[in-house]
Amino acid sequence: MTAYLDRLETIQSTIKAAAARGRRCQIVGGGSKPWLAHASAAGSTEAEVLATKALSGVVEYEPTELVIVVRGGTPVGEIERVMREAGQMLAFEPPTADGRATIGGTLASAASGPRRAYAGAVRDFVLGIELIDGKGDRLRFGGKVMKNVAGFDLSRLVCGSAGTLGVITEVALKCLPLPKATETRVYELDAAAALRAMNRWYAEADPISATTWVDGRLYVRFAGAEPAVRAARERRGGELLADADRWWADWREQRHPFFALPEQLMRMSCRATVESLEGFNQAIEWGGALRWLHAATEEDRARVRYWTHRAKGYATRWHAPFVETLNELSPEVRALTARLKAQFDPYGVFPAVVSS
Repeated sequence: MTAYLDRLETIQSTIKAAAARGRRCQIVGGGSKPWLAHASAAGSTEAEVLATKALSGVVEYEPTELVIVVRGGTPVGEIERVMREAGQMLAFEPPTADGRATIGGTLASAASGPRRAYAGAVRDFVLGIELIDGKGDRLRFGGKVMKNVAGFDLSRLVCGSAGTLGVITEVALKCLPLPKATETRVYELDAAAALRAMNRWYAEADPISATTWVDGRLYVRFAGAEPAVRAARERRGGELLADADRWWADWREQRHPFFALPEQLMRMSCRATVESLEGFNQAIEWGGALRWLHAATEEDRARVRYWTHRAKGYATRWHAPFVETLNELSPEVRALTARLKAQFDPYGVFPAVVSS
């Protein structure tokens, strides 16, 4: 505990010194998401590095309460191991990056995996949070029990903030039990038929925990009580995927061959029922709400931009070398973002918020 408090004080002192000298700080966790660094801080020789890996460990875990409290630098894989031993899981299924991803970086990047569309996003499982802001102050929002909602929205606000508001030092997360039964079925379908199936089956209350369409095949993971999974199998048919755990792990960690050309990859969020964009090598997951497309040329990216605008969605260029947002924020959202940034980071110690 003494070493942990010393590390917190070092981070606070570094932030205060940077604010006094007009310098910037760059938060570094496990280094698993370098493309998410903002251009304003990435590669800057002037930035003071704030390493969070030392802020690691489980602070409190009571499985019967369905809550775990961990420090910001704790590897996601370590948290999942502890929870798995108690028969529980992080329901938003975040990538582990082969052990490098930390829970602080997961929250900062709002990284969710295949289960996100059916269980909820990162922010839906954050009960409380502690962070150090741009003035070097330690702030706490939310609590450690699900009925405590004080400051709850501010805890969620940090999800997806990409290190622009502060250093995440501690998080309280809601846990869920592991499903009793899991089975993945595979179907030979084109993109349009796969979208119809994903939306219809979910609406018909099948126990779906993940869906992905890629290379002309729809992968559907059923999970829940054994009778429910068995009924879904009998109702939907399909081919059993024998090594399903490995397949979903490869997809979750982006080790699947589809992700082999990251410099061309576009990521789009949209309504699940929006028709697919033809003429691209693409993958569809989250029941249709998340689309991945390979767009090698500027003309391709312009088509994606236009399609996203018409679909009222949100698109980014992934791994390029940092995430490039392709949609402009509305004036109202830009103004709100600027006010929040001014409150949390009045001296501009952390990376600037990308406004487009």
